[in-house]
Amino acid sequence: MKVLANTLRAAVLVALLVSSPVRAVEPVAAPSLYERLGGLAPISVVVNDFIDVVNDDPLLNANPAIAEARKRVPPPYLKYHVTAMVCQATGGPCTYEGRSMKDAHAHLNINEKEWDRMVLIFKEVLLAHEVAKQEIEELVAIVESTKADIVVMTAK
Repeated sequence: MKVLANTLRAAVLVALLVSSPVRAVEPVAAPSLYERLGGLAPISVVVNDFIDVVNDDPLLNANPAIAEARKRVPPPYLKYHVTAMVCQATGGPCTYEGRSMKDAHAHLNINEKEWDRMVLIFKEVLLAHEVAKQEIEELVAIVESTKADIVVMTAK
């Protein structure tokens, strides 16, 4: 009787296992940089602060072309475009619809020293907002990918 009960239990267990659909384990995608940054709200706050600091920087404003652009381009407009660009570049749902980096910066005559200052300010703002090291590195890599379109290479 005991053998029959054990055999019956085993048969029921096998029947359940065989009749249950086998599901493949789906790999879980790593969160995007956009998600790791917390989404659009934190990105827009950091961009807001970054643009405020950059707009007031004496080294950058010593470049007459940059100083003139500051007078023509309202900060909220610039903040909107930079936020959309960062959102898109980090894997978020936004679509940047502004001009190319080359077209937007060609007339500014940005040199290596001004570029380095902007990158330093960017890193300082990220640190002030307690952005994690890995995310800072990824954001700086995105910014660095635009350097060739923004910095005017001078002959040596």
